[in-house]
Amino acid sequence: METYTQGMLRADALQGKRIMVTGGATGLGKSMAKYFLELGAKVMIVSRKEEVLQQTVKELTDATGGEAMYKVVDVRQYTEIESAFELAQEKWGGIDVVVNNAAGNFISPTERLSHKGFDIVVDIVLKGTYYTSLAAGKYWIANKMKGTFLNIVTTYSFTGSGYVVPSATAKAGVLALTRSLAVEWAKYGIRSNAIAPGPFPTDGAFSRLFPEKVQQIATPEERIPLKRNGHHQELANLAAYLVSDFSAYVNGEIVVIDGGEWLKGAGEFNFLDQLDASDWDEVEKQVRGANKK
Repeated sequence: METYTQGMLRADALQGKRIMVTGGATGLGKSMAKYFLELGAKVMIVSRKEEVLQQTVKELTDATGGEAMYKVVDVRQYTEIESAFELAQEKWGGIDVVVNNAAGNFISPTERLSHKGFDIVVDIVLKGTYYTSLAAGKYWIANKMKGTFLNIVTTYSFTGSGYVVPSATAKAGVLALTRSLAVEWAKYGIRSNAIAPGPFPTDGAFSRLFPEKVQQIATPEERIPLKRNGHHQELANLAAYLVSDFSAYVNGEIVVIDGGEWLKGAGEFNFLDQLDASDWDEVEKQVRGANKK
């Protein structure tokens, strides 16, 4: 077994931490939540689908023996986010860490997008992150609590990228939010950092970003210097470090974990220039099919 597929920190590294993970019911959010529980944290996952949340909490608690709960929340609705903090206060006495992971994305030529398609991504990624951050910051400051933000961005937050313009626009805003609050709220004992992951295969997002047609022209072996996709545990290890007290002097940083992908070809999806109109018709069918699952 490769060492990078194993947990990195000692078993009690997050003991006593109360962590909220948005978009924590699936994908990378679920992987991070699982490792946080293994390290002794209590974890609240929030998302929009209660059935998926219930199943994930059961899976996580059965697998780790840790304490987890969920709250149905649409991060585009500020009052729903506030209600999650109220529940955490009632059950656990508060939240110490917020992982802003909720996202929406799909590939498309920008001219094919409707304004509503653009809005959906920006509202979830940017508005959802600043709503959650604002609610958390107000809560921590009012209660004189220290806090930690970990935001999930992308490498094209700082390079830009064709074919994911709504996401690039929104994630750039999240990156600016991360760095701005790192300075402004440090005086309250609130840290703010971000991770920019490269490709980490998931059942949902990965099938929308890398449908079969796209994978035919862009395999990891061709795009990534390390010649592979990331393993979820690698991201979970980094996330756990950045929300732990071991990283107490890290503030306002964006940590890239992509095997060197962006250095080789800035703009993660610029290679999609190779697709013609008929290819895009096929891609759209595949993406819509993935969304219905």
